Amino acid sequence: MIDERFKTIPLKGLQAFEAVGRCGGVTAAALELKVSPGAISQQIHKIESFLGVSLLERSGRTVELTAWGRLYHQEISKGFEQFAFAQQLLERARNETPLVLSALSSVVNRWIGRRIFDWQAIHPDVQVRIIGRDKEPRIGFDDIDFRVSYGSDVLQHDHYTELFRDWVVPVCSPSLMQDRAHAARDLFEQPLLHVEWERHFTPYPSWAEFAAMAGIPFDASTPGLSFTLSSSAIDAAVNKRGVVLAQMSMITDELEAQTLVTPVDMRMPLRESYFLAWDRAALQKPRGREFRDWLVAISRQQALVSAPKWPF
Repeated sequence: MIDERFKTIPLKGLQAFEAVGRCGGVTAAALELKVSPGAISQQIHKIESFLGVSLLERSGRTVELTAWGRLYHQEISKGFEQFAFAQQLLERARNETPLVLSALSSVVNRWIGRRIFDWQAIHPDVQVRIIGRDKEPRIGFDDIDFRVSYGSDVLQHDHYTELFRDWVVPVCSPSLMQDRAHAARDLFEQPLLHVEWERHFTPYPSWAEFAAMAGIPFDASTPGLSFTLSSSAIDAAVNKRGVVLAQMSMITDELEAQTLVTPVDMRMPLRESYFLAWDRAALQKPRGREFRDWLVAISRQQALVSAPKWPF
């Protein structure tokens, strides 16, 4: 229970008295606290009435602390010094603590982990820590400022916005399929790499769905390797192990370097979008709000890159 004595302490009176004792007078205290000398005197009277003792001895325009006043000021000054120390500690923590971004492992490995260098080039003085984690963190409890989530998982958080809906496209190593025009049916002559996310996610687009979209018969019993991580399936495709339906956001560098090619540019959307969640306190960190806005901006750009440029 809260001690009833502490409910009625006139805190403004304490502040006024502490300032008078430290500054050496009512006028100086009034200047520091940006109030009138009369307001300071009024607050001192309140604290004196509360305590039942005189804290100041007034002689014309000058005031001095009484014996009781000196004793009381000596003790409450310790509290105000602690307040100042706590403020400095908080400010130092805000300035020194890095921005912490959590995201799904594949998103870290093949999307944000690559683009974070663009942020660093703009803000080399800001430390960012990136955590690849598939389990949703508890924002506000875990040491996480921002979280890239997929689909309905974001509903666990209080503050969030949609980032982008990604699309998948068939890709493989250029050595698997020669540099010529291909039809969708040609893909099924190659080993198929499958992505099967954990069950709590909505299903990843499948080769059966791709075949149906292309109007091609598909035998669901066709053997092939399955991966729970999109990034692992893409790595296998880079290593010439087969063809994979890869997320556009995760293959930009490989397409540019031509370690992966798109034999047939037929794209399928993911069933849900990626979202960004954040802790409100993170926006009060240096560059915290700018970091959030940057993540949203690059996501808008990714949405344009991922989506097909024409209807099939």
